[in-house]
Amino acid sequence: MELLLVAILVALLVGGFVWWRREQAAREARSLADVRADAQRWYERLGGQVMNLHGDDPAVRQALVDAAERYNAAGSQLEQAGTVRQYRLARETALEGLAYARAARVALGLDPGPELPPLAAAQGAGELTRERQVQVQGETFKAGPQPGRDTPYYHPGGRFQGRPVPAGWYSTPWWKTALGAGAGVIGGMLIADALFSPAFADPGYGYEAGYQEGYDDAQGADQGDFGAGDQAGDFGAGDFGGGDFGGGDI
Repeated sequence: MELLLVAILVALLVGGFVWWRREQAAREARSLADVRADAQRWYERLGGQVMNLHGDDPAVRQALVDAAERYNAAGSQLEQAGTVRQYRLARETALEGLAYARAARVALGLDPGPELPPLAAAQGAGELTRERQVQVQGETFKAGPQPGRDTPYYHPGGRFQGRPVPAGWYSTPWWKTALGAGAGVIGGMLIADALFSPAFADPGYGYEAGYQEGYDDAQGADQGDFGAGDQAGDFGAGDFGGGDFGGGDI
């Protein structure tokens, strides 16, 4: 009798475990399907913007080139994705591309459309609300909230060497040219400090609060709080393959 009870108990335990595993696998499959569908939806929306927007203005052309790069990168990521994290990275890449497409619409004088979900890489970076001009190593660098003849390069917001770069329009993509070693990186850091350091910022900048938060984080990064990947891909979302920074490179 005791052996029969033990056998029944074991059978119940095994059956319960098998049921639990099946339920867990079903939940994981549903979660994976959901994030895949969400990433695909943003990717297709980006594709429509890339195909339908055109313009000869430098700001428009540059923003569309960057949007197209993210579209290609997101497509490649979707093809290779097999986990929730990978699909979320593809979604982030597509959203970044849509941020560039939205900037192109602004440069074209069109309605930018509905707001996009916030980029993970832009968290704490803020955005420019006033024009800014500084001199660094004998060169003039400008930035502002709107595209113009002197500011044709859009940045959706992110990090460069741990320093926040607010969303806005810039006179040159210094975050790209500073990717090289040595003087290039130092020059980019000097530009970031001159443009965005609280010590230099004019009153009324919309990015100040976000910058201070990001600046404090950057100090922690200098002390080793950030992982090695943060220095390799300083825009937070990782290298998506569509640009040098993935989470903020133009």
